[in-house]
Amino acid sequence: MRQTIAEKILSEHGGGKARAGDIVIAKVDFCLGQDGTSGMIIDSFRKMGLDDVFRKEMFCMVIDHSAPSPSIGVSAIHDKMRTFAREHGIKLHDIGSGVCHQVVMEKGYVTCGDLVLGADSHTCTYGAVNALSTGVGSTDLAIALASGKNWFKVPETMKIVADGSLPKGVFAKDAILHMIGDIGAAGATYRSVEFYGKVMNALSMDGRFTIANMAVEMGAKCGIMKSDRKVIEWLKKHSVRPPRPVEADEDARYVEVREYDLSELSPQVACPHTVDNVRNVEDVEGTRINEVLIGTCTNGRLEDLEIAARILKGRKVASGLKLIITPASRKIYLDALKKGYVEVFINAGGIVNNPGCGPCVGTHQGVLADGENAFSTANRNFKGRMGNPNANIYLGSPATAAATALEGKITDPREHRRRL
Repeated sequence: MRQTIAEKILSEHGGGKARAGDIVIAKVDFCLGQDGTSGMIIDSFRKMGLDDVFRKEMFCMVIDHSAPSPSIGVSAIHDKMRTFAREHGIKLHDIGSGVCHQVVMEKGYVTCGDLVLGADSHTCTYGAVNALSTGVGSTDLAIALASGKNWFKVPETMKIVADGSLPKGVFAKDAILHMIGDIGAAGATYRSVEFYGKVMNALSMDGRFTIANMAVEMGAKCGIMKSDRKVIEWLKKHSVRPPRPVEADEDARYVEVREYDLSELSPQVACPHTVDNVRNVEDVEGTRINEVLIGTCTNGRLEDLEIAARILKGRKVASGLKLIITPASRKIYLDALKKGYVEVFINAGGIVNNPGCGPCVGTHQGVLADGENAFSTANRNFKGRMGNPNANIYLGSPATAAATALEGKITDPREHRRRL
């Protein structure tokens, strides 16, 4: 057969054998929009003159990017989304629900073998559960909403094998930053990336979501992992649909194979102003930081908050530093409350935002001043990403972020290895 996972999923959904480079019309299992894109989705759908969506259960909208609304204009978009959802009987997850990519997974809308489209570039997150999920423009999303289908160019596939074992104080975020630094921000453009190896096998589902989430930061169309016991067990607890695991053939054709031994990896930091400008933490230690953000669709899950809380418990953040914690969903927020993490963060001098995208998107919470430096667990550090093109953003793991918050400067989390 010689097919990759992406080729197999597009073959099954397109009704014929598909190879890299082919154009297929394929059925979509699920699609989503958020408040930064759903206004345009709704406008495009209405221009088609259709009475109703193709299948109500295949679409949801999440208000997460600017939630609660910071302006009259954004409030109008939120109102448009609520009205459209009410008129068509569509699922809407309103303010406080959390980041779309966490909400979609928690609600069980996606399972193994699915083909998923989202009007958000980090839709690739769902590849952690063996789905082909990718971001598209609002017009393309509206077409899927209207017809249940869309066209796809079958991507070539790149294989990444991450072997060894992550050292103490090094996490999934460090692993993916290292890969992006090596491959480059455009090194996997329009490719499907399959992730394998001992490191991937050992990661929790939270860690796997972090890896898949950042596949787009190397230019990938999607990032896909195989289905194993951890995936199936996670889906049993969350998904309302049976999994359909897809594996690549042993002789599948890959355009490129990259192998990494991560046994000696240091904590990684992406420096301004590109995600592939990656350094070992030792190279940037001591850089002054004004604001630390722990959260986002990359690292706002319970495991991430637990790691940060271990380091921060019983301690205070550096004088003058702003520590902002943003849980990725309402469920995570509630779980963090029960486990005492929220109390740890507040006692340390931090603030805990409502679930959502928070400061990452740069529209309201935590906007930086000119010349300020932020350390964030988000996935992007482009100029203006956190609301100010005259500020600087460094990216790293929740452990590095927490250690940095204590010192007011970029700090190696391995100094706190006893807590990890």
